[in-house]
Amino acid sequence: MKKFTFTLLLAVIGCSGFSQIEELTPEEKFYRDSITHLNESNAAIEASQLAYNEGVELFKQNNFKAAVGKFTSSISNDPKFTPAYYNKAVAQNSMEDYKGAIKTLDELLTIKANYAKAFFQRARAYQGIGDYLNAETDYEKVIELKPKYDKAYYNYGTLKFMQKDYFAAVTQFSKVIMLKPDDAYAYNDRGSCYRMLEKYGEAVKDYEEAARKNPNLAFVLNNIGTTKTKLKMYVEALAAFNRALSVDTEFFLAYNNRGVTHMRMERIDDAVNDFTKALEINPSYAPAYSNRSGAYFKKGDYEKAKQDADKALQLNPELADAYVNRGNAKEMLRDLDGACEDWSKARQLGSELAKQYHSGNCSN
Repeated sequence: MKKFTFTLLLAVIGCSGFSQIEELTPEEKFYRDSITHLNESNAAIEASQLAYNEGVELFKQNNFKAAVGKFTSSISNDPKFTPAYYNKAVAQNSMEDYKGAIKTLDELLTIKANYAKAFFQRARAYQGIGDYLNAETDYEKVIELKPKYDKAYYNYGTLKFMQKDYFAAVTQFSKVIMLKPDDAYAYNDRGSCYRMLEKYGEAVKDYEEAARKNPNLAFVLNNIGTTKTKLKMYVEALAAFNRALSVDTEFFLAYNNRGVTHMRMERIDDAVNDFTKALEINPSYAPAYSNRSGAYFKKGDYEKAKQDADKALQLNPELADAYVNRGNAKEMLRDLDGACEDWSKARQLGSELAKQYHSGNCSN
């Protein structure tokens, strides 16, 4: 954009050395003021664009806080520059400043109403703060404005899944699949809905379709394994876990879950090895300690079983299975009072197995 400058003419009077500004007509003054305003406006727009570009580069570097600062500067120089609002909100969502993102998007939507992507980002922000009702409203608005926007259906599905409305989540993920038939993630997540609904056969079908779409997703292969374990298809489950670990050798969940399958097959030493491998990769994963506690119990090593249950509960004091396993170990170590305390705690946390043990062995 070209810049214009206005130069005032100077008139020299005689030889006295004095000078004065030439008197301007009203028309010339109007022209001068207009050009000054245009120059100021052009400078502000240029500053806004510069700050915006710097913000984009910072965002690419994952420096979201600095990016937000640049986008804010861009908006300050040009309050109607909508891309700066949008990208500021995206950066705020990325740094989990969800309330800040909502405020920015509220401002954007007063300038650019019916902007589908702004509603989408605001829905993400509402979802981030647990305001599911407003998130649903915004996702529905996105879908109204852009009926083929697959990301809106996908996020809406995850929102329904988080609320344990698995049937509604299935509907949303199915819409994603209609729009994007090769979306492995949508198949996987619909499979997880079916698994939560205990429709294990349908879950396996979706997981296997996801694996066909993308054979390099270790978590999908792990999901196949865990679901086939529930179906008591242990050999196929082990094959799925093996495939997952061939994709990602550091996938501790697959080691843990393969260990559980070995336990179901009474391969106790193999189970111990897998739980130990999971803990080597992630020493803070409490379920692997609890599971190894159960394996040691089956081997008759009650002291090690108690030690692993202790460690699991240090990491997660709300892990019901660890209380059950520690209670079992204490019973065999002749500490029935301690066992009853642990089973009672596990029972409070919702363990049906603990309820059975406590009712059958404890006085209260």
